[in-house]
Amino acid sequence: MYTTLMNNYNEILTGRRSIRYYDPSVKISKEEMTEILSKATLAPSSVNMQPWRFLVIESDEAKETLLPLARFNQSQVETSAAMIAVFGDLNNFDNGEEIYSKAVELGFMPQDVKEKMMAKLSGYFSTLDPEDNKNNVLIDGGLVSMNLMLAARAHGYDTCPIGGFEKDKIAEAFGMDKDRYVPVMLISIGKAANPGYPSVRLPVEKVAEWK
Repeated sequence: MYTTLMNNYNEILTGRRSIRYYDPSVKISKEEMTEILSKATLAPSSVNMQPWRFLVIESDEAKETLLPLARFNQSQVETSAAMIAVFGDLNNFDNGEEIYSKAVELGFMPQDVKEKMMAKLSGYFSTLDPEDNKNNVLIDGGLVSMNLMLAARAHGYDTCPIGGFEKDKIAEAFGMDKDRYVPVMLISIGKAANPGYPSVRLPVEKVAEWK
C-alpha cells in the first residue's frame, strides 16, 4: 500500500528533517521503493551516464551486516524501514550505448548525433583521469541522493543522509567490487518516530555574492 503522495513542493522542501529514530513497524514495499528510486534517478549526471547504484538494505540479515559498519548511526539502521547505500559506478560508460540508443529510439536525438556523441565520449572516457572520474561520480551521487530524499518526503517518508560509515569495507561486505563501486553515502528511510528538529541555516547574504 502506498502512502498519500504530497504535491506541495514548498512543504516537501521545508519540511524535510534528518531523522535518527523511526517507527520500526513501518515497511516500504518493493513497488513503492522502486517508484521513489525511479524519481530520484531524474537527477542530472555528467554526460547522462547515470553512475548511481543503489543497495537497498532492508532484511534483518542485511542490516546485521551493515550494523558494525555504521559507526555511530546504529539507531537509523535498527529502526528504519531500509538503509539505502548509494554508490558511484566507475565503469558507468559501459551503459553509454544503451542510454544513447534508447534516446534515439524515443526520438530524443537523431542517429547521426548519437554516433558522433558516442565517438567523442569513447575518446573522453578512454583518457579520463581516474581521480576526475571518481570526483564526477561522487558529484552525481550527491545529486541523486538529494533527489531521493525529496522523493521519499513526497511519499510521506523521512530520511537521514549519513557519511559516517566504513566506506572502505561496505562494498565487499555486500559482495560488490570495491574497485568499481565508490560509496557516496547511506540514506536511512522510514516513518519518523518523533518529529525532527529544525536547524539553522546561514543567511544567503553570508553564503552568496553577486558580481
